[in-house]
Amino acid sequence: MTDELSRAGATPWRRAEADASAGHPPAATFQRWDVIDVARGVAILAMIVYHFGWDLSFLQLIETNVLQIPAWRWFARGIAGSFLLLAGMGLALAHLQGFRRSAFLRRLLKVGGAALAVTLVTFFVFPDSYIFFGILHCIAVSSVLALPFLRLSPALTLPVAAFCLAAPSLFTSPAFDAPFLDWLGLGAADPVTNDYVPIFPWFGLVLIGVALRKALVPRAGAWPLARWRARDRLSRFLVWAGRKSLPIYLLHQLVLLALLYGILQVTGPNPRAEARPFMDDCVASCLMGNVPAATCNAVCSCTVDRLRQGDLWRKALSGAMTEDDRTRMSRMAQQCLRRDPS
Repeated sequence: MTDELSRAGATPWRRAEADASAGHPPAATFQRWDVIDVARGVAILAMIVYHFGWDLSFLQLIETNVLQIPAWRWFARGIAGSFLLLAGMGLALAHLQGFRRSAFLRRLLKVGGAALAVTLVTFFVFPDSYIFFGILHCIAVSSVLALPFLRLSPALTLPVAAFCLAAPSLFTSPAFDAPFLDWLGLGAADPVTNDYVPIFPWFGLVLIGVALRKALVPRAGAWPLARWRARDRLSRFLVWAGRKSLPIYLLHQLVLLALLYGILQVTGPNPRAEARPFMDDCVASCLMGNVPAATCNAVCSCTVDRLRQGDLWRKALSGAMTEDDRTRMSRMAQQCLRRDPS
């Protein structure tokens, strides 16, 4: 998520320029890889698309609940996975010429501080589902955990990565359900949070990124993508977005929510989305009476339409109905049931 592909340092850059002036191609291992910045830029744009859909659903501007659609959930996981894979590659490339402590600590403070800010903001905005270990938290902790692997060969790193990916399937247990262990990702039940990227299995993708760097860089001179440079407007824009991914991540939701909330004040919520919680409760209660599902859906939909025609709908949404109001609503439901042809 962050601009993890740090420059290799002033000395390697001057060496690359000297090679070029002497007629030798600059060493790809000393240069920033535009292709990785482009990949990160694509990932950040995909994340904005996902959050746009999530915001539309959260504000009830659309009927669809994206959290209930498997394709949207896999889309979100794919985005998170791509950031972590690129984080591993970027971390390894940034320290290609040896561990740069001050650069690492600066970056760690930047990412860790941003993660803390996300936690604080979401705690006040979404107190029941605030983000305590999301993508930024995972990147920060994984960066520290990955340091020993920067010197190891892919043959040693990849088995550990495979272990991390398989750990939730092998070691999930209620013993790990304690809140202070939620960051591991091995509990039997997922915590309630708007962004959850625990160490297992996600750290495995960071290690795969580290291993990929170890496999590619020795042959980077023969790998065309390592020397590719962004020339056209689109690729240069993606490079820019990739290098500014942290501020974009921190600010884009504020912009999206402010924009969509303004639209909500003009259009109001989608009627079907607004009615969905009431419909779910109504259908569930109806089914308990052994009424066919199709009939329950028709009766509850009819009841919603009748409630909207009077003063009961707002009371039903706010939970402020009196006993008399519930009696009136029950009569409406009975009338809808009698009129249902099924």
